[in-house]
Amino acid sequence: MYPAEIVIPMKAELTENGFDELVSASEVDETLQKKGTTLVVINSVCGCAAGACRPGVLMAVHNSAKRPDRLTTAFAGFDVEAVNQVRSHLLPYPPSSPAIALFKDGKLVSMVERHQIEGRPAQVIAQHLISEFDKHCN
Repeated sequence: MYPAEIVIPMKAELTENGFDELVSASEVDETLQKKGTTLVVINSVCGCAAGACRPGVLMAVHNSAKRPDRLTTAFAGFDVEAVNQVRSHLLPYPPSSPAIALFKDGKLVSMVERHQIEGRPAQVIAQHLISEFDKHCN
């Protein structure tokens, strides 16, 4: 597990922008069972999370006409129980961090894996997410 002093500032980048933390399996299941759309960001300490994933997600959320009903995050290597539970809902996708998943009425409708984040600018990730929000969110 990563030390809290490393993780907390990286978590804050999302939580200070309206994302709710998921830290337990029951929180994940309860959240994903709700009607409507839920964005789940599996956060990470890696450079692509800092340089592309978190900024891209925030750009999308702040610049989209439509946005998910719920914004959530769990941190890989820290919120282990929650991340493992999220990943059980992402099958058949393999574990990936960072990762961005959009659920609608409890079903996975969009997935962005690490290999789709790594090496891409935040703006490209934001544009992709905005198009997914337009398709799936009210």
